[in-house]
Amino acid sequence: MKIIESDLSNQIVAFVQNKLGNIFFFNHIAVIELNEGIHFNIKNAPVILNELKAYFGEIRPFGVVANRINSYSVDLLDTAKYKATLKNLKSYGVVGHDAASKMNATIESSFCEAEKVDHDTIYDAINNVYNTVKKSKLFSLN
Repeated sequence: MKIIESDLSNQIVAFVQNKLGNIFFFNHIAVIELNEGIHFNIKNAPVILNELKAYFGEIRPFGVVANRINSYSVDLLDTAKYKATLKNLKSYGVVGHDAASKMNATIESSFCEAEKVDHDTIYDAINNVYNTVKKSKLFSLN
């Protein structure tokens, strides 16, 4: 399910569409829906990472949910580089919607420091990511 089709759509604060996909911003979370066939790697990552930095800044803690509504690939060996670019990223979640995307979410989970990043629904992912961000020491309502 696309985030725009969910009950959470009325809480979207901002929206960005670019060549890699769509980014939906909430107060402390961004939901990213990459386009079909994209290969996300360190070369094109700044397209997304710069949008996250522009919205959340360099200090404000936030979380990201990758909503795998399309089939795409991620260069997981660059995971540490993505994280180093976003020092205030406190939580990450992935939602798989079919067998292949759920398998990819599970694989992504093994490259992350979080205890569990793969989720079955967008609601579970957002709830988990938000709670992790909320518990971070730097959390602020501003």
